[in-house]
Amino acid sequence: MKITFHGAAGTVTGSQHLIEVNGRRILLDCGLFQGKRKEAFELNRQGFCDPATLDCLILSHAHIDHSGNIPCLVKNGFTGDIICTQATRDLCAVMLMDSAHIQEQDVMFVNKKRARNNQKLFEPLYDKEDVVRAMAQFVGISPKRRREILPGIHLTLTEAGHMLGSANVVLDIQEEGGKQRRLIFSGDIGRPGIPIIRDPAPMTEGADILIMESTYGNRSHPPYPDSEKELERLVNETYQRGGCLLIPAFAVGRTQQLVYALHKLYLERDIPDLPIYVDSPLATRVTDIFRLHPEAYDREIRDFILKGNHDNPFGFDTLRYTQSVGDSKQLNFLREPAIIISASGMMEGGRILHHLRNRISDPKNTILITGWQAPNTLGRKIVEGQEKVKVFGDEFPLKARVEVITGFSGHADREGLLAWAGAMEKKPRHTFLVHGEAESTAALAAALAEELQFSNIKIPELHQEFEI
Repeated sequence: MKITFHGAAGTVTGSQHLIEVNGRRILLDCGLFQGKRKEAFELNRQGFCDPATLDCLILSHAHIDHSGNIPCLVKNGFTGDIICTQATRDLCAVMLMDSAHIQEQDVMFVNKKRARNNQKLFEPLYDKEDVVRAMAQFVGISPKRRREILPGIHLTLTEAGHMLGSANVVLDIQEEGGKQRRLIFSGDIGRPGIPIIRDPAPMTEGADILIMESTYGNRSHPPYPDSEKELERLVNETYQRGGCLLIPAFAVGRTQQLVYALHKLYLERDIPDLPIYVDSPLATRVTDIFRLHPEAYDREIRDFILKGNHDNPFGFDTLRYTQSVGDSKQLNFLREPAIIISASGMMEGGRILHHLRNRISDPKNTILITGWQAPNTLGRKIVEGQEKVKVFGDEFPLKARVEVITGFSGHADREGLLAWAGAMEKKPRHTFLVHGEAESTAALAAALAEELQFSNIKIPELHQEFEI
């Protein structure tokens, strides 16, 4: 067996891991690289193999750093099945179309400048037609349903607890010659006790080979209830200053978490009766998909729906989902306190940029960061407290208050990662740590070795391959 790490190696983006066994080639995830635009553009475009040689793709979940390059793979010749949960398939239908739209718009903007300078015009990685073709290859399966996907290779998807539809990938492989081995790919591991989706399933049987994420391998999250109390505090403080609370949020998972938390605070009368806007067309479509998958809900949200006559946990009296560009623009004229939740979560695109442009220099306002910010993104620069930042190419002084709450994160922290790995009765013979910055990955490697006695832990570099 050979494993090659073509993404999420030394970084958290571009998840792509190639498994070669029994003459077959299986790709785990196919995500977009994010960060410095020029570097990310080149990495996303260059590819790493002839897609026609791949037999199948197994997708852990729908986040763009795991799924976003699938249309490009299909465009360049991949014809195999794309296997995931049904919820992931439904989310990808809207998220990949949104990704194509953003790429088309970005390229159009860049090409205007290049045309004026008589430079060669760019093409997007893929367009909406490529997404349509890719969606025809998706195969949705339910968690815990063992299935033979290739001769001698059985797949089981288990609950990862990271977002709607997220899964751990379990491959039971009978190699030529009769040797049997189990490979587990964690995808992104979620946090127990987070509302809406189920907790991560313990992988008690263990594995021979483990590919594990390490995003928060050196950090701990505050308890989730503490984060809801922090959200309550920030809403009230911003309201008292007469300001607007801007929340850049990922359209999938984080937006729904925040809406549900605000819904509870509103019902308990812990926050004032102020307008709350979800200004993200993608988040609106994704929220509709959440409603279609109650089988993924945890007990808390089911009880919330059944006991409180709240048939829609993602909608209440003061909440509005903006639909049109005109509706979004009208928010620029708000002078009374309000909450605006908008994408993108790292502030690299989307409608949040328009709201930042209008409100980033007013100290009455608050910018609330609730998710990890990749290096070189606008979100990271704001978290680092740079005095001036660029929005749409123009420089603005950063005078709005900046607050960070990590308790809404969909990623397990150091303790959660160790608990997930520690549940394995059979310790892996080979462990590969991916999807983390260098400090986080190194810290998790040390903790796995010292606290769980894992051996043979590797931290792969980009495109590094291992014979096992």
